[in-house]
Amino acid sequence: MTDTDAIRTDPLVQCSLTELRRRTSTKWRTHPADVLPLWVAEMDVPLAEPIARALREAVDLGDTGYAEGPGPYAAALDGFAAKRWGWRVPADRVRLVPDVMQGAAELLRLVTRPGDAVVLSPPVYTPFFQTVARLGRRLVEAPLGADGRLDLDVLDAAFRTAVTGGGRAAYLLSSPHNPTGTVHTADELAAVARLAETHGVRVIADEIHAPLVPAGATFTPYLTVPGAERGFALYSASKAWNLAGLKAAVAVAREAAADDLARMPAEVENGASHFGVLAHVAALRDGGAWLDSLLDGLAANRALLADLLAERLPDVRWREPEGTFLAWLDCAALGLGDDPAAAFRERGRVAVVPGHVFGTPGAGHVRLNFGTTPEILSEAVTRLAATRS
Repeated sequence: MTDTDAIRTDPLVQCSLTELRRRTSTKWRTHPADVLPLWVAEMDVPLAEPIARALREAVDLGDTGYAEGPGPYAAALDGFAAKRWGWRVPADRVRLVPDVMQGAAELLRLVTRPGDAVVLSPPVYTPFFQTVARLGRRLVEAPLGADGRLDLDVLDAAFRTAVTGGGRAAYLLSSPHNPTGTVHTADELAAVARLAETHGVRVIADEIHAPLVPAGATFTPYLTVPGAERGFALYSASKAWNLAGLKAAVAVAREAAADDLARMPAEVENGASHFGVLAHVAALRDGGAWLDSLLDGLAANRALLADLLAERLPDVRWREPEGTFLAWLDCAALGLGDDPAAAFRERGRVAVVPGHVFGTPGAGHVRLNFGTTPEILSEAVTRLAATRS
């Protein structure tokens, strides 16, 4: 493929700002029209044609009933996972759920009780905290290390604390990690599994960003590592193919967790959208070429962001993410306080997510979504830099 062909097929260069502002999703309607929205995890891309075709066919048929169940999604995920990760998804241990976070909540209900502990590794996806609180579980934190990776000693201590008193405990793992973009290695995940088995902690891995790991990093499904026999994982095509408004996901269990997964109430599975399942199946089955073009575009944007920050905001510290389309920026040196996102929004007219909502370690940080056009990304960093003056 020539450079021109690559540019032509890059989904991240196909939408103008004028077109994007016609969208009515939360990304484009939460803030005033003069604010560039680089906050919520929606990308500025057109819908992949295989997905659009599947939805058009369903509309033409009036195919707007209930979702069939986990079978089609499990088969599509199995084909995708076998090709991309060398893993065969066990069809008999898959349940349909409305979305990843609702799936996580239901799994936590199955393996813990009110008052039991749930371990998180902040900074981490904000709804993790909200779900733990809403379910009446006790939060135990095992912060990431200074290098942005899992600190296994800290995790060991957190697991010990979590099971003190004889209660049940679970670990809600973000893999790849949101917001840092860290892709956990197979050795790290195997160590997590060993610690979990030692302490009797059940691991629930949110792997929604798994397809967004580019060349140069390797995604390892948690359920493939030794010792993960009592673990669960959650998958969805929503992040990689920009399908947040088409709700669907699956929960997958290893062999020793199958009986627990079987206890999930039937009404949970009924909550998944039929259109969501159709879209996700089309993405996983037929959307590989589109995804590869997206990954190329994200790699280009990641390099562009690195250049822009070095040139215009050299005091911002960050590590280029190994996966996802999210950048975790340490803005403490800019003198904007613990919530630089507020200054970026009010003075720079750029919306990013404030770091403190990801837990205490996030103070002074922001999460920036670079899954946008190069033009919007460049203008956004220019505005962020101007905020200091």
